[in-house]
Amino acid sequence: MRVDYAKLTLPGHRTENQDRVDLIASGEALLMIAVDGMGGHAHGARAAEVTVATLKESFAELPLPVFDPQGFLTLSLARAHDRVVKLGDGVALDHKPRATCAVCLVQDGGSYWAHVGDSRIYQLRGGAVKARTRDHSHVELLLREGLIAESEMRGHPMRNFVECCLGGDAPLPDMSVTARHALAPGDVLLVCTDGLWSGLEDADLAEIARDERTPVEKLVRTLAERAVAKNAPHSDNTSVTAVRWNGD
Repeated sequence: MRVDYAKLTLPGHRTENQDRVDLIASGEALLMIAVDGMGGHAHGARAAEVTVATLKESFAELPLPVFDPQGFLTLSLARAHDRVVKLGDGVALDHKPRATCAVCLVQDGGSYWAHVGDSRIYQLRGGAVKARTRDHSHVELLLREGLIAESEMRGHPMRNFVECCLGGDAPLPDMSVTARHALAPGDVLLVCTDGLWSGLEDADLAEIARDERTPVEKLVRTLAERAVAKNAPHSDNTSVTAVRWNGD
């Protein structure tokens, strides 16, 4: 597996960064994680930390490549949810730790995706968005119902309302877990929080990633800094991990 990868998180114009991103690579598989903590003060950051630690722990427990990628992603997110719920024991409802999460497993020439909330995964190819996740958000529901156009989503007053997340209530949230996405040499995978995609149109993300000669470390910094600048002076925590697939 030949890949280049990098990760970056910026606080944006916030005093605290409650995002967490990580990337764990071996010769057989690679795990990309982006988590956006919610709950106020230390609660959101702790929810994000516990989520990342749980996903990494689950990945480390398995022989690689992962035999059942979709099962692994589902069970790992469920385990993370349970642990974040427990963090909220004794905490007032409005301040219970919560998190949105996107996680991507790369192995055997393909990628498998899972997400909860509005953290996203993108597959970019040839200057275009090949595929991306669809948010668990109120505006996404309105779009699916035909009540708003996609062009109206970014400016909608309820654009920041997520329909499900890790933590909070004990029942498992809705989780989207995909089948295999085949990879071609030059493809770029992005796993990011909403601070990144809210500042950049999908077409902008793809165009910035078009040039395969751009080092991935430079790519993630360009993406994150442009998103922060676009959202100024109210930019959110902005985080991304990226992988450029160069072949098996």
